[in-house]
Amino acid sequence: MIFKDYYKILGLDTSRVSLDEIKVAYRTAAKKYHPDVNVGDALAEERIKDINEAYRILSVPASKRKYDRTWNSHFYKEQRNLRGKESFFEIFLGNIDKSKENLKKEKKIPVKGENIETKITVSLYDAFFGTEKKISLKNVDGKMRTLSIKVPKGIREGEKIRLIGQGKKGENGGKDGDLLIEIHIEKDRKFRLEGCDLITDLPLTVWEAALGSRINIQTIDGETTVYIPQGIKSGELIRIPNKGYQNGKGGRGDLVAEIKVMVPDELSAEEVKIFEKLKKISKFNPRN
Repeated sequence: MIFKDYYKILGLDTSRVSLDEIKVAYRTAAKKYHPDVNVGDALAEERIKDINEAYRILSVPASKRKYDRTWNSHFYKEQRNLRGKESFFEIFLGNIDKSKENLKKEKKIPVKGENIETKITVSLYDAFFGTEKKISLKNVDGKMRTLSIKVPKGIREGEKIRLIGQGKKGENGGKDGDLLIEIHIEKDRKFRLEGCDLITDLPLTVWEAALGSRINIQTIDGETTVYIPQGIKSGELIRIPNKGYQNGKGGRGDLVAEIKVMVPDELSAEEVKIFEKLKKISKFNPRN
């Protein structure tokens, strides 16, 4: 059975560590080898499995104590074997500077550079139609650099754009990290984005709501006509198919118009007479 050194996997040199130290070591290791940071790296995928396994064992006091007994036995056995080998070489080759020799033998493993993450805000219209934006970032040396990014049409809130090789420099010939740009769509005064649907308010006069009518309504990319049924009330919804946001499949969601029946702030003398007459002849009472 292959012995796994969980402390070494988490970057710890000893078993005499607290639970808080184990948690900190786990977070550091998990961040370094997370799949989002090491896309397509099979070695990193295996490493993250070992990291999760190590934390699962060492974060529980009972399982840690049980593991420590095995670890201590393995550790001291390795020390004895190492001392035996050192003595053998010292007898025949003399006492050499082992640290320098080991450094020469070490293979420099290519390490991919860390990813850089940032956020940008775009308008609803830019997200719908797509746009090109310029962003400025600081390099490791503190100098500013400007990048041009293409925001694809129909991008969703929280989605990320990946720029390959624009992150931190790799080590030992490893690939440079990537730049991940998270998209935030700012609130619009006219439309609210809910999934693939766009929600908008549709104000109506009292007579338009009572009599019914055809109304021109603004969409995100133009205008359309919608039929208002007779007797519609505030809060009711009218759904206009295929006039909403991009759905990512070549189609669109719906435009949903929420009815707002509006009452005029001021009335002319003639309007007052009409409403007074309506008050007398109408039998409608919304409180019944």
